[in-house]
Amino acid sequence: RLHRVHHSDVEMDATTAVRFHPLEIIFSIFVKSSAVLLLGPAAAAVVIFEALVNGSALFNHANFNLPRPLDAVVRALFVTPDMHRVHHSVHRHETDSNYGFFLSIWDRIFGTYIAQPRDGHDEMEIGLAEWQDDGPTRLTWALSFPFRNPPFTPSEKSKAAMTNPQGNDQ
Repeated sequence: RLHRVHHSDVEMDATTAVRFHPLEIIFSIFVKSSAVLLLGPAAAAVVIFEALVNGSALFNHANFNLPRPLDAVVRALFVTPDMHRVHHSVHRHETDSNYGFFLSIWDRIFGTYIAQPRDGHDEMEIGLAEWQDDGPTRLTWALSFPFRNPPFTPSEKSKAAMTNPQGNDQ
């Protein structure tokens, strides 16, 4: 539920990369600190890791498109903004895909890779189906969001996604 704050953004851009609930950040710090204490990596390795993670997050969530031929080459090894954007789709089967953060190979290995979204990148709806309003832009809303139940008033496109998740016309 805490991670829903990250997925509630309806306009994906670099700010989405840093949109997290404070409790999720605290949990992440605890997990990473525990790993550092257990494994004992060099300080330089921790700094390099964090630089790669944060740099990748900003790149993956950026609101720009690589030229299609370049995107195809880059995504063979690395996660591109177009590839990760599918993970932020309102369609649940697309949200449950493209989990990779740096290397794209993991989604191919685990069968979670989707090359193109059902509605195409230009028409793809981003965010959570039941929260397609301006609520996610307010700090108080974001802080209380994990503790609320959705109003369940999805947009028309989102309704279609929930009733027909694979995109098969009936």
